[in-house]
Amino acid sequence: KDGTPGGFDSENLYIEGDNLEVLKLLQETYLGKIKMIYIDPPYNTGNDFVYEDDFAENTDEYLANSGQYDEVGNRLVTNTENNGRFHTDWLNMIYPRLKIAKDLLTEDGVILVHIDDNEYENLTKLGNEVFGEANFINIVTVKTKIGGVSGSSEGKSLKDATEFIMIWAKNKTMLEFNPTYIKQKLFDRIKSYETEGKSWKYTSIMTKLDGKEVIKTDEKRNIVYYGYRTLETMSITAFAKQQGITEEDVYNKYADRIFQTTNAQSSVRQTVMKETAKFDYPMYGCEYVPIKGKNEGSTIEILYKGEQRRMMMFLSNAVSRIDGTYYYLDKITTLWDDIQYNNLTKEGNIEFPNGKKPIKLLQRIIELTCDKDSIILDFFSGSASTAHAVMQMNLEDGGKRKFIMVQIPEETSEKSEAYKAGYKNICEIGKERIRRAAKKIAEENPKAKFDGGFRVLKLDSSNMKDVYYNPEDFYSYFLDNLVDNIKEDRTPEDLLFQVMLDLGILLSSKIEESVIGGKKVFNVENNYLIACFDENVTEDVITEIAKHKPYYF
Repeated sequence: KDGTPGGFDSENLYIEGDNLEVLKLLQETYLGKIKMIYIDPPYNTGNDFVYEDDFAENTDEYLANSGQYDEVGNRLVTNTENNGRFHTDWLNMIYPRLKIAKDLLTEDGVILVHIDDNEYENLTKLGNEVFGEANFINIVTVKTKIGGVSGSSEGKSLKDATEFIMIWAKNKTMLEFNPTYIKQKLFDRIKSYETEGKSWKYTSIMTKLDGKEVIKTDEKRNIVYYGYRTLETMSITAFAKQQGITEEDVYNKYADRIFQTTNAQSSVRQTVMKETAKFDYPMYGCEYVPIKGKNEGSTIEILYKGEQRRMMMFLSNAVSRIDGTYYYLDKITTLWDDIQYNNLTKEGNIEFPNGKKPIKLLQRIIELTCDKDSIILDFFSGSASTAHAVMQMNLEDGGKRKFIMVQIPEETSEKSEAYKAGYKNICEIGKERIRRAAKKIAEENPKAKFDGGFRVLKLDSSNMKDVYYNPEDFYSYFLDNLVDNIKEDRTPEDLLFQVMLDLGILLSSKIEESVIGGKKVFNVENNYLIACFDENVTEDVITEIAKHKPYYF
């Protein structure tokens, strides 16, 4: 539960274990249910770990290979560059995971794989094989570093400043990206133009607005052309001084009165002339008339309904007003160079190892690819940045997206700050990251309603004794198995989740416990499944359960 009195069961999942085995267990229950998968797998730099999946060896041989299991039984080995199968081992690791990932996606689902140039080429070929070359969407280039004189690669190679996000669809014909924009405050954009020495067109403001009329509306480009009989103008600087406010305030308050007064050959002039050429009096057409000086203005004189008008293109046509502030909204491209990668450990004011990926980057991916009720999967969870981003997005737009994080409990280095702080493996870091992020969001937004909880599951072997699956030993243990074929250390909850997987019931489903006739009873999703794993269940208990008319019992 989310921890509050009368709270709700969280629909978020955090699963600890080898992600290939976890994906196998999820593949039927979550078949075609995941809208977006984002993964940031090991880049195969020669120093990072890869999962070793050798299906040619039996269990005894596998266990005998030293160093291939950590203390909780996970297969993790270092893939060094002097390994003769350096690229092969990485590809063998990622391939089966992508195969299962494809089956988990909805028909309009999408997978995004974050990678650098070590396996970029191989991943391209592998992804095209798994998802089909026709379902390849884009390669997004992400700027990760700001240029400078520092760096250790002088004289050897160029300094790496980019990473890549490769995107494939389950079915490209079904995929539709959500309209996504890079949002920048209007005044910040103006100042950036000044810094970069670019021409800034909108420099004058109307102080008199007599006879304002809409002459033409271009819905496709979201532009409205206004006409005026009379007008009086003033420079932005002079108007700010007259009103006793800053120039930034002028832009934010009066964008719908600021118009272009420079660059006579601008596309705006050409557009206005083209769009107004077919009015009632085409013989007059549209004529560019400077207000003063050489190439100073962009006012268009037209004859509209028998009267003279001046056609104007206003700054408000190029920006959007959000919560009282004007923003430029630039449609997203495949170059993402506007997201700050520096100082990630301070991101969101959470004093914690936050991982390598900025929350803003992941929020953009979620905004671009997901609906407000989508399930989002990250099976290389790391420090759970994706979970943090999902919660933040839900807060900002009222969404009810759910996350599934999967992470192998890789041990932290004894020399690391995380280890010294008491976090012995990455899973402990990820879970605490989610807790702190949720707490911070709740503290800063006390009235907000969002799912800040998560249900933790851990991968284990079957609940059944080995003889249950190995009949060659059946007779040796025949009498024992007449008594019980379930491992002695397993709880009713362990059995419940195995049954849920077998029946295709989502692991995030609501579960209520009750006692009937002295027996512990689980009710999953309001009578969809009712289960009791106690011994000596009586007919009275079964009769009472039957009154609830469960779909499964």
